[in-house]
Amino acid sequence: MTTFKDLGVRDDLLKAVSELGFETPMPVQEKVIPHLLNEDNDVVALAQTGTGKTAAFGLPVIQRIDISQRRPQALILAPTRELCLQIGSDLADFSKYVPRLRVLPVYGGSSIQSQIRGLREGVQIIVATPGRLIDLIDRGEVDLAGVHTVILDEADEMLNMGFLDSIDAILEHVPEQRKMLLFSATMPQEIARISKKYMHDPVEIVIGTRNEGAANVKHVYYMVNARDKYLALKRIADDNPNIYGIIFCRTRKETQEIADHLIDDGYNADSLHGDLSQQQRDMVMKKFRDRVLSLLVATDVAARGLDVNDLTHVINYGLPDDTAVYTHRSGRTGRAGKTGVSVAIIHSRERGKLREIEKKIGKTFERREVPTPQHIIEKQLYNLADRIERVKVDEDEIGKYLPGVSRKLEWLSGEDLLKRVLSLEFNRLLEYYKDAPEIDFIDERPAKGKKGDNKPRSDKDKDRRTAERGMARIYVNTGKADGFFAGNLIDMINRNVHGHRVDVGRIDLLPSYSLFDVRKGDAAAVVQALKGAEFMGKRLHCEVADAEKNYARASARRTREAASTGGNYEVFYKKGAPKKDKGAFRRKKRD
Repeated sequence: MTTFKDLGVRDDLLKAVSELGFETPMPVQEKVIPHLLNEDNDVVALAQTGTGKTAAFGLPVIQRIDISQRRPQALILAPTRELCLQIGSDLADFSKYVPRLRVLPVYGGSSIQSQIRGLREGVQIIVATPGRLIDLIDRGEVDLAGVHTVILDEADEMLNMGFLDSIDAILEHVPEQRKMLLFSATMPQEIARISKKYMHDPVEIVIGTRNEGAANVKHVYYMVNARDKYLALKRIADDNPNIYGIIFCRTRKETQEIADHLIDDGYNADSLHGDLSQQQRDMVMKKFRDRVLSLLVATDVAARGLDVNDLTHVINYGLPDDTAVYTHRSGRTGRAGKTGVSVAIIHSRERGKLREIEKKIGKTFERREVPTPQHIIEKQLYNLADRIERVKVDEDEIGKYLPGVSRKLEWLSGEDLLKRVLSLEFNRLLEYYKDAPEIDFIDERPAKGKKGDNKPRSDKDKDRRTAERGMARIYVNTGKADGFFAGNLIDMINRNVHGHRVDVGRIDLLPSYSLFDVRKGDAAAVVQALKGAEFMGKRLHCEVADAEKNYARASARRTREAASTGGNYEVFYKKGAPKKDKGAFRRKKRD
């Protein structure tokens, strides 16, 4: 059996990891640690969250630090404050017996002056979020000239959050001859571009299979009518008495609404989203980590970088548009060799998206029927019986009170006493499910169409162009091929729409264009704000999406027009503009 000593880890670090309970290296550590200690190549490591990545890069980074030099020698970039703090805490634990080694987390939402004081005192390892690090660089407080190791942790998440430009700016201040490590759960094309642009002869280390879900996670789904999704969520929670999980929602508004409903219905739940202050976020996360809460309802952005152990369930209150997002969600359970369940509550229009995720992660979702009231009550009763069997009894203390209680209850038979104990615990549940409605199950067979009418791609595209209830679907003529991601979209809306906050719903990022949902009342303001704006030198066109329109073809046509007209063709795309006028304009520009 391989040990950390076999991998080349130094004795003082071995002592620290042994005290932390690390006995044998995990697969990612077995592959990464020897390479970082002994080889010169850069590394792209693909591994799910919870597989031991921090120790995989943290131990060799600490071992390569020259503690006699009190200046930054290693830089670790993380997408969120929470992950930044977690990495910093882990590195401090690993370096417990390394004297004079200083690790400093720098991140937004905390006093920049205290971070500046820490930098001036001298540090060897900086763990940073990109935005705060750039701020410190601009102030002249960080000197990265001595950095020999750069690590991008959760690089795919950083790209999703729109940090590519920030990474560019930071790496300009780091020596060309550095060692670079990129850790990611998935391998989108943009990660490959980063490795090609910034890394020297990178070695790819894959734990499992590219873009696959975590090996110990079971993937299940429930298909219900849209109106029954919340009822299905409650039944799933009730059918798992010891549930400890995260419920992912699309928007901040939906997140808060679901959390409020769960709290009103008696569940230990709370919300985590972008409208909360940092103090509120910290309070919610403390309650969740301390198991005061059993359910955390969160948006993907708010939950990025959270490191919570022993989650039993991840529940998708609808599927995300990007398979990589689903991979990150499901990877939060089934960690460190334990098992977990990733649940998707979907309606029939999400069936195609489910199949697409199955293909990407290489796993099949198991379809389950929503638990019946009878099954839930039986499950809860047996769970209570199990708790009664396993409860620790202090004979001396409880014995003092037994005679009095026995006299009080001696008129009850054993069966009557049991009935009362169970009723005391379950009257609320029994009352709720007594007249509970049936949740309609949806037939998965495809709808019959005309003979030979087999066009699943067209149906899928039409679904993509259709907004959710109460929302408007917006088209914008830029996509992933232009480096445009969800973080860029949110940022542009926040910068250009003034007077109020806009809630963005479902986002579909395609190569040449993007579609996204906003509330109907915000649609006109969003279209007006984005129309004519620029992204990476490209002038944007924005409109309320037409479910019958082929936007892939329209985007390709706009690209050709831009090339032939120098970009001044927008006036000819006003509704009703004659085609001959467009042609005349193009000919005039060519002349």
